[in-house]
Amino acid sequence: MFSVVIPGRPCLTDISVIDPQPNGQATKFAFTFPSNPRFAHVAVFFLPGTVLPPDTAAAIYIQLPESKPTPNGPQFKFLGAIANEKPSAIFKVRSSEPSDQPQRSEAEEQDEMLDEGQSNLSGGQSIGGTVTLGISIEPVQSVAAQLAELRARGNPTAPSTALVRQSPEQQRQNRQVTTKVLAQRIIGNAFNFLASFAESSPQKGEEVVPLKAFRDWWSKFERRIDMDPTFLEKEDPNA
Repeated sequence: MFSVVIPGRPCLTDISVIDPQPNGQATKFAFTFPSNPRFAHVAVFFLPGTVLPPDTAAAIYIQLPESKPTPNGPQFKFLGAIANEKPSAIFKVRSSEPSDQPQRSEAEEQDEMLDEGQSNLSGGQSIGGTVTLGISIEPVQSVAAQLAELRARGNPTAPSTALVRQSPEQQRQNRQVTTKVLAQRIIGNAFNFLASFAESSPQKGEEVVPLKAFRDWWSKFERRIDMDPTFLEKEDPNA
């Protein structure tokens, strides 16, 4: 189901099933590999044909030899998650940079990972012990909460909760809100434009708007959409 790449090493495919189930639907997996030579990133990805069950994501955890000890050994650290919508990701495991270092782009992180691989091929710093990378298929709500906590702890490179699949109910609610707001703003835009063309009708005792004014509004509206497709998503679309 999964594979792992560590810079300067062969691709890892020897995965262990931690919780074998009678129906074959295991949810916990692990890769074990030596921590020598030292590394700072891991890439985790789905193998071709892998699809997670609906409303789940694959949470990624790591247990390093230098991690804080617990009664059951070094503790596992939550790194992030991958999901059907984003079936691969690069995770930073260690950092030797100052905490005030500016946040880098994903491309810069990948460049560092390549440099790290070249360093390992030429003989990186040796440290002892074994690393365990755990992958747990969990409900999307649980994974999203852990991602939010990761970012709340001040980790600016933590993966966004957008990497995790939203439930159909959440997607439906978001679509309803977006559609309603956009409809209100389109109507508001039209009303503000056409109101200046309103004329009183003596026969009906009410205001009317010439059809030409509506055509003019529609032409102007289309031009603005072409120039700025996102203007209706702003808080004040008439700004």
